[in-house]
Amino acid sequence: MEQRLWIRTRRGGGIDLPLAEVEALAGSLGGQVLTPWHDGYEEARRLWNGLIEKRPALIARCSSPEDVAECLRFARARDLVLAVRGGGHNVAGHALCDGGLVIDLSPMRRVRVDPARRIAYAQGGATLGDVDEATVPHGLAVPLGLVSATGVSGLALHGGYGWMSRHAGLTADNLEGAELVLADGRRVRANERENPDLHWALRGGGGNFGVVTELALRAWPIASEVFMAVVFHPLDQAAGLLRFFRDFMLQAPREVGGLVTLWTTKDGPPFPPAWRAKPVAAIAAVSVGDPDEAERLLRPLREWGRPVVDLSARVGWLEAQRFFDEDYPDGRLYYWKALYLKDFGEPEIGTLARLAGERPSPLSSIDFWVLNGKAAEPAPDATAFARRTAPFMVAFESSWDDPEQTVRNIDWTRRAFQEVELFASGETYLNFPGFAEGGERFVRGAYGENWERLRRVKSRYDPENHLHGNFNIPPEP
Repeated sequence: MEQRLWIRTRRGGGIDLPLAEVEALAGSLGGQVLTPWHDGYEEARRLWNGLIEKRPALIARCSSPEDVAECLRFARARDLVLAVRGGGHNVAGHALCDGGLVIDLSPMRRVRVDPARRIAYAQGGATLGDVDEATVPHGLAVPLGLVSATGVSGLALHGGYGWMSRHAGLTADNLEGAELVLADGRRVRANERENPDLHWALRGGGGNFGVVTELALRAWPIASEVFMAVVFHPLDQAAGLLRFFRDFMLQAPREVGGLVTLWTTKDGPPFPPAWRAKPVAAIAAVSVGDPDEAERLLRPLREWGRPVVDLSARVGWLEAQRFFDEDYPDGRLYYWKALYLKDFGEPEIGTLARLAGERPSPLSSIDFWVLNGKAAEPAPDATAFARRTAPFMVAFESSWDDPEQTVRNIDWTRRAFQEVELFASGETYLNFPGFAEGGERFVRGAYGENWERLRRVKSRYDPENHLHGNFNIPPEP
């Protein structure tokens, strides 16, 4: 009897797939196809978020756009449940699916730079660190996030805040173009001249429209060194520090970017013994201008109050980008949620300061961002990323190691989110989505008035919604 592999289909249930068809798919690819009985399968299905536990029937580790096109045609012909993995860092775990086919772009990490045009071309599996390492030798940097292991495609397609956001905009704003494979296997480009509607949708609309195999990202001049202010205060100073940072950032030059984090210090160096494993309120900020001028600009952040630890220094851009890397390792348990605020006054400040003292895990943080500057300039309909008018964002980044503490940590995050939501604008940031609870209502809320336009673009490029394993935007009926 012919051996078969059970695999899920989109309309419920599944099919018994002859192994000969799996072998034929594997033979047509330059990459590797893994089933649950292959060596390497367990490693390939692991994600950055150790909380995600899914078992695909097939993982296709693609090495080229041609591999991606072949996998999409294979999935479409059989109506398979499908997921696409870029860097594998989406907190909600959309990079995998149970029982379906995963198109894994992680082998596709090449980054090339055109220094004359100031463009970095990053394949769909590249990480922020891959991009930084390619651009910095040219004196350039792409506006990216704060953890270098993050996948660049997921970050860019849903927004992308970081040190350079006030100076150069979101990662999505700097997406000059992309190469994609559509659900029917066709390869297309999206930029201001070719498929401009698709280019508009990609800048915030996620992976709904095609599998992005390469991103063209605008890069900005960066000095060989930047000044980074990292200053810690006791947690009981959180309210005052939040007020000060709010006022400072609302007036600060655009070269300055950063956040306040309500957190707990590491139990070891570089912290002195008296301030190890202590709850703190900390400023982390970078100025991307001339280092001498940057040090002057950031001096007020170092002089406020009576800091207990000051780690501020001149650093290379790669060091600034990697500052938080050790705090977000692969395999840790994560549940993150974020929301935008139109005001940040005494009720909001008091609530955050209290909630920080109630964190069940010392690894968790509450982060406060001021979102003015270039990231706030585009009109809400200029890109699919619509949420430009709220000047503040609060992120609840719950992180823990003990699986027995999962319910407790998720419950705290949800309760904290609900408390602050009373002050919020009703908008959320899709890169910090929890488990995307709320379904279409949750996703629609992130796009506001852009929702119907996104559905029209979806109808043009993926009318049957084959690319559904994401923050899904359904096509028009």
